[in-house]
Amino acid sequence: MGRKLDPTRKEKRGPGRKARKQRGAEVELARFLPPVEEQVSPQKEKHAVKAAGQTARGRSGFSDGNSKWLAPAKAKKIQPKGNHVELSSDGEVEESSWEMEEEEDGSSEEMVDDYGASSSEEEELLPIEKAALKQKSDREGLSEDDSEEEEEEEAEETNKQKMGQKEEEGPDLQLNLDIDEQFKLPTSEEIEKEDILFISPPDLHVIHQRIQGNVEVLQDFGVKREEGRSRQEYLTLLRRDMAAYYSYSDFLLTKLMDIFPLPELINFLEANEVPRPVTIRTNTLKTRRRDLAQALINRGVNLDPLGKWSKTGLVIYDSTVPIGATPEYLAGHYMLQGASSLLPVMALAPQENERILDMCCAPGGKTSYIAQLMKNTGMILANDSSAERLRSVVGNLHRLGVTNAVVSNCDGRQFPKVLGGFDRVLLDAPCSGTGVISKDPAVKTNKDEKDILRCAHLQKELILSAIDSVNAASETGGYIVYCTCSIMVEENECVVDYALKKRNVRLVATGLDFGKEGFTRFKDRRFHPSLKSTRRFYPHTHNMDGFFIAKFKKFSNAIPQAKKEPAVEAAAPSTVPDTITEPPPKKKKLEGSKADKEQKLPQPALKKKRSFQAQRRPLKA
Repeated sequence: MGRKLDPTRKEKRGPGRKARKQRGAEVELARFLPPVEEQVSPQKEKHAVKAAGQTARGRSGFSDGNSKWLAPAKAKKIQPKGNHVELSSDGEVEESSWEMEEEEDGSSEEMVDDYGASSSEEEELLPIEKAALKQKSDREGLSEDDSEEEEEEEAEETNKQKMGQKEEEGPDLQLNLDIDEQFKLPTSEEIEKEDILFISPPDLHVIHQRIQGNVEVLQDFGVKREEGRSRQEYLTLLRRDMAAYYSYSDFLLTKLMDIFPLPELINFLEANEVPRPVTIRTNTLKTRRRDLAQALINRGVNLDPLGKWSKTGLVIYDSTVPIGATPEYLAGHYMLQGASSLLPVMALAPQENERILDMCCAPGGKTSYIAQLMKNTGMILANDSSAERLRSVVGNLHRLGVTNAVVSNCDGRQFPKVLGGFDRVLLDAPCSGTGVISKDPAVKTNKDEKDILRCAHLQKELILSAIDSVNAASETGGYIVYCTCSIMVEENECVVDYALKKRNVRLVATGLDFGKEGFTRFKDRRFHPSLKSTRRFYPHTHNMDGFFIAKFKKFSNAIPQAKKEPAVEAAAPSTVPDTITEPPPKKKKLEGSKADKEQKLPQPALKKKRSFQAQRRPLKA
């Protein structure tokens, strides 16, 4: 069959592989053989024309600039009957006669080169075919060149327009950068206008940029401050902007600005806008962490170990099933519990066969963790003042398989009189919740000074009751762990310092390798130096809820006597719950007054009174 010509093919090709390989042999052979002209028979020429489907054309080459790569490929052909070689005008063998003779011989097999690879038909085009391809490509190239030139012109125009836009935008961007670098306080008139505009939603992007610029100025106030402006003006504007941007009350922001440096305060506020990771605690009373992790992974849960500091915690990234309703959860293999809630129990370090009091136990996560560390030995008294919250405690203890717990509903402040002599006490005191703002955003606005002082007063009463409930003579214990989910100094360091002054206790190391040290001085207050052993945890540094932990060691059951004046003691009777209450002395005074009256009465009157009392007794019976 003849070669098929694809007229739409526009690729420009050079000589084929055979021509490239055999060119050197042609030159060598042309040196030794005499030039012999062999005329091509008309039959051969017709055969070649019929094979190509084209009219016969001259073979003297091409006159345009592409003659080098459009020239016919050179090949070597050794005649079987004689040494007759057809040479071109430049002394090389013409490929046309070589291919025509090959076709005349009737060889339909493809030629195979030295490496065994067959030459493709596309690389072995006849000169007539190449001339036809060139002619068509020249015709189509004119229209294509025109279209290509138009496209190039359009592309250049668009590029020029883009460059012009960039040049126009460049000065604006530089001006914006200059404005950002040079932060200036707004005037009172601008602030009043913003207050009027705050009726509608404020522009948070502008406020955020102003917060960043203000913080930069306050960090290097001596250099970047505006002349004639005080630091207090910058702080007032910053507090106002942060209150608008993060939706905090002015009171709470003032408290937070006293606790944190400005850059750390921004990180704390940003961390409160993001929820903490979901964490679970493995119940080792029923399973192992490795087995639980494998079971949850098989259900489509993506998890990792919580950290090197915890042997039971797992952090959940995402899940295809609800974590609080899996068969493993219902079987009590794990407990949904925050990472920060594991730390107080680890600091308490309960031992087997001990008597432990959990004074504020709801919803039962810490109680069940204590039970699993004790391996269901000893006794745990789980107490809470709310009867409704105790329902969740009972349900969790049953689900998790805790058998060494006793649940009670008592006021923690009266607990030393109810029951005492415990080896260890855990007090997770009720607090303002400023460490768990990510869980309860309402704390941003619904807390004021009275709430903080009310919580601090209750915490002082509870910590004294917890210390009095511990037996200092315990062989293995005598420890109290006080913790809150608040970061306020009034609820943490102030309460701990108060307990150190009122009871025979001292602070010891919590046993936790991480966490920030507690404050030993805050504003105008000075605390005991041992408060360095307390630990603070923040959401922006430890990626867990804000928490405070302190661990006491009781070294004497005796209550130190107050050295203050009696008038001062009467003014604050609630600070020491074990002092003698007022009703018993009143009864004694009444009894004493009756005895004095009887002594003053004469003997006959006494006899009449006693006889009258004797007559009334049978009536009562």
